[in-house]
Amino acid sequence: MNLDINTIKLANGCRNIGKCKLSVIDWFADLPETVRETDYVEVQFKNTRKGFYLNSNKIALKKGDIVAVEASPGHDIGEVTLVGKLVLFQMKKTGSDPAKSDPKRVYRIARPIDIDKWNESKALEQDTMIRSRQIAEGLKLNMKIGDVEYQGDGSKAIFYYIADERVDFRQLIKDLALAFGVRIEMKQIGARQEAGRTGGIGPCGRQLCCSTWVTTFNTVTTGAARYQDISLNPQKLAGQCAKLKCCMNYELDVYIDALKDFPSRGISLETIDATYYHFKTDVFKRQITYSSDPRMAANLVILSPEQVKEIIALNKAGQKPEKLEGKIEASTQIAETEFRNVVGEDDLTRFDKKKKFNSNKFNNNRNRPPFNNNAESGSNPNFRNNNNFRKKKPFKPRPQGDGNTENQ
Repeated sequence: MNLDINTIKLANGCRNIGKCKLSVIDWFADLPETVRETDYVEVQFKNTRKGFYLNSNKIALKKGDIVAVEASPGHDIGEVTLVGKLVLFQMKKTGSDPAKSDPKRVYRIARPIDIDKWNESKALEQDTMIRSRQIAEGLKLNMKIGDVEYQGDGSKAIFYYIADERVDFRQLIKDLALAFGVRIEMKQIGARQEAGRTGGIGPCGRQLCCSTWVTTFNTVTTGAARYQDISLNPQKLAGQCAKLKCCMNYELDVYIDALKDFPSRGISLETIDATYYHFKTDVFKRQITYSSDPRMAANLVILSPEQVKEIIALNKAGQKPEKLEGKIEASTQIAETEFRNVVGEDDLTRFDKKKKFNSNKFNNNRNRPPFNNNAESGSNPNFRNNNNFRKKKPFKPRPQGDGNTENQ
């Protein structure tokens, strides 16, 4: 059965819109009565910037509509990302309370002239960002302008910047307003927020969490890597923002809860034969590996947490077992698989002509005596010059006659 892709309609709740940054699946999309529970809609602008607006005109809006909303000054153009009951949950999640502030309104569905003006403004963003960086560098400000966003009507531009310390950009705002002729707004963001606005693919093969669903950024420390026995390699622990990866906190609570039944790693086990030190811990298998050498793997023994607690109790009582009765981890060698190139298609030089190597010429040159330019012909028999090297005999003309020669 052949299906035309144009006949396939995706559900409004699961449809991906825009650039899929901070997109939300509307689980109530198949319940029409939930749309009438609130007049607020969620509108998304460039990258991760979102806002909640009041649909006071009762416009029939759905997910994916381009609308003109109230801004200060003028109006802005955005895309509707959520309608209905789920908007109330999103407002509660982000801490937006419409009762405490005057809500902004949805003006209308964007007209073609609005969209043309919006596209013209977006086309200026890249050049504006490059020019603004040059202006900031000329003023010697310790800051980085990471992104520029124009308002839908082109009357205002938002400059997102990163700075490690407080920056006095009063002169910068004057220069930017003079250079671009629009109202200037400066917003400071962090490194993780910049990565979320830029987007990208993480080492896991999925889109960055900060650009898809993470809205609050919690502190990540190297202790999270130690609890999970992750190698403390800065290149692997750092994300696209050059900070520690946020995903290191996802399973941290599970590891902390599981490690409560495990003894401390700093306690060594005393036996009559030797002293064993902690080497590694497998939380999932509930196994602890000990080594007789504190710096390397030697005489590895695998014990359960219960066995380790019993040995620690014996050591505190002044007793030492003869040896650790556990599973001895044997040193396994991985068999190397030999790969052979049967066809030879992966060789880049397979079409090049090979040069023939003349072994006789090489041997002759090797056996030739060395040449010395400083030597004289009388003292060095190996000296070669134009006079004695391969000297030809003088030419003797043949005698004329009948062909018979006689000695005279």
